Amino acid sequence: MAIGKPERQVRFEDPVGLLGDRLRGVYRLLADHGDVLFPDDYFADLFLVSRKGRPTVPARVTATVMVLQAHEGLSDGDAVDRLGRDLAWQAAAGVHVGFEPFHSTVLVGMRNRLRASERPKRLLEDVVAVARDAMVLGGRVRVVDSTPIFDAVATQDTVTQLRSAIRKVLRVLRADLVAAARAVLARDDDYLTPGKPPCDWDDPTARGDLVDALVRDGLAVLEVIDGVELTVTEQDAVDVLAVVVGQDVDADDEGVFRIVRGVARDRMISTVDPEARHGHKSRNRRFDGYKGHVVADPDSEIIEDVTVTPANAHDQDALGDLLAGHADAEVKPIIFGDCAYGSGQTRADMAASGFDLRARIPPVTRRGGRYSKDDFIIDLDVGTVACPADHTVAIRFSADGSGTASFADRCGPCPHRARCTTAQSGRVVTIHRHESLLQAAKTAQGDETWRAEYRATRPKVERKIGHLMFRQHGGRKARTRGAARVLTDLVARAAAVNLARLAGLNVVYDSGWQQAGP
Repeated sequence: MAIGKPERQVRFEDPVGLLGDRLRGVYRLLADHGDVLFPDDYFADLFLVSRKGRPTVPARVTATVMVLQAHEGLSDGDAVDRLGRDLAWQAAAGVHVGFEPFHSTVLVGMRNRLRASERPKRLLEDVVAVARDAMVLGGRVRVVDSTPIFDAVATQDTVTQLRSAIRKVLRVLRADLVAAARAVLARDDDYLTPGKPPCDWDDPTARGDLVDALVRDGLAVLEVIDGVELTVTEQDAVDVLAVVVGQDVDADDEGVFRIVRGVARDRMISTVDPEARHGHKSRNRRFDGYKGHVVADPDSEIIEDVTVTPANAHDQDALGDLLAGHADAEVKPIIFGDCAYGSGQTRADMAASGFDLRARIPPVTRRGGRYSKDDFIIDLDVGTVACPADHTVAIRFSADGSGTASFADRCGPCPHRARCTTAQSGRVVTIHRHESLLQAAKTAQGDETWRAEYRATRPKVERKIGHLMFRQHGGRKARTRGAARVLTDLVARAAAVNLARLAGLNVVYDSGWQQAGP
């Protein structure tokens, strides 16, 4: 055993050569072909009208850091720090060992410019184009699903929201309007500091008086600035205040404003992030923030597109954005989804757009073991409904195509009444205005071939969502506030997941993108 000495000579070398075969996966793909993915003019359109001209940081370096930041779930500061000291990052970005990293605010500025550009999703779109050029992206089938994204702010109670909204308006208004607004405030509060106001929270009367006073201050401020021309920033703050003073409170018989019981359907949960909402994946799984929506190719496991909605939005509301890339296609893919996409209206909209939707209709609940709607025979061609006791009645259709079938006069002496209904007026079967589509879907999903294809295809999107949300920071947990910013992060995360998948499929560039042999 000998005592060695450290090598004093500092050598600046190519990080790819230093790492050799230890450089793998998405880092190897970016190192070998990052200049093709992100050429020098990749972000040039973002700076055409800038007085400061092109950025000094190469496009390949910036884009690579954005992708790897999403890949590893890092903050802006940690991502830039990683670029300065991690050989794999330096190799992926195409810089030399000892590269002096840029300031983290470059990433903030670049994301802002991307959101304002004509191609805000370019990181994901261009990676999907690579998969298409390499002929690994299928064209026959797509799967869709959604997943929670927890917001980056704390949910506020009514008192905190009211005071915070008033405080924000006073902070952004111009001086003359601030003076006018403060002149009408009745509470002994300057609204300068954050947080809840002093109150004896154990005294219900004191709590009620505080809510009433806050609402009246908010309404007074809104009345003062009503009809005044405001800037965008001022108007945004005023809009938030207008929502807050109306969503959780109502005047009682004596004109005193009280907090109402229950939760408003579209309740704003925080004045810090006005777009975040309460949401739920099931009756017992609730969350606050947003929903991330995904469309993926089940064969290649490539995420084709993503979008973000408030947490209370229905899954079907995002289908238009997710499938926009196929809207003009001559041959549209088959779309697989879960029960959330199985409504009659969704099926009608998809059929009108030329898509073949394969989504399950959940079984009808048999309350108390009684007959469900599925036990009735609905004949839309004739316009009748037959009950399990062989009584047949005509459907009374409305102008919108919906209808009802009432068995009132046949339920009284019927021996099946106890198993059919507890309503004194008898059983009524409701006919959906898209009942024909729903009945056709129920018939189709009863076929074993349909069920086998559904079981083999739709669950694959769950795997991709697992990859997409593997990182808590920037994945399951939002790093930023507002749907647009959350979407920017989700796009980068989807691009990173796709690049890792392309690396696993051994996709390379050699006069064109292709899948190399094993």
